Amino acid sequence: MFSTRGYDAATIRAIAGAADVDPALVHHYFGTKSKLFAAALDFPFDPEDLIGRVLAGGIDGAGERLLRSVFAAWENAASRAPMLAIIRTATTSDAGAAMLREFLDRNVLQRIAVALAPDRARLRAALVASQMAGLLMARYVISLPALANAPVGEIIAAVAPNVQHYLSGDLGQPVTVDVNLTPSH
Repeated sequence: MFSTRGYDAATIRAIAGAADVDPALVHHYFGTKSKLFAAALDFPFDPEDLIGRVLAGGIDGAGERLLRSVFAAWENAASRAPMLAIIRTATTSDAGAAMLREFLDRNVLQRIAVALAPDRARLRAALVASQMAGLLMARYVISLPALANAPVGEIIAAVAPNVQHYLSGDLGQPVTVDVNLTPSH
């Protein structure tokens, strides 16, 4: 159901109907649609737990807590394989990308951003996602040697201030950019 309809359009009622079970049974075993999705994709961690760890200490240090939580999952050999499969599917399939995007945007990143810094929460969430996606791709998928071989603590120390800024810093005013690509002579 998630793969054919996408995350947003797949409802617990429709999923239960396709499985010929009562929706209450799905709620009983999985609780929420995000937990059902995580189980369907074989997510090696519970997004609710990650959100709880990040939000636990308030705004101060949230960027570092987010990075520590994400790296804890990625550094675990057993959980890395399913996450690599999810990332590879998202980079090679429009439907896979849409599902992962909808899930992460609505159920993880926006929830963190809205809870910590509600002003411009969607932009803050997207900036955090861009930093995290680039970092995880470079370390675990592309395996850039400097990142692939660096100790996690060193990476967290280098990147946490950026993530923290995206979550709580002044994002400034939008800048108008001239995109005229015609060379001037």
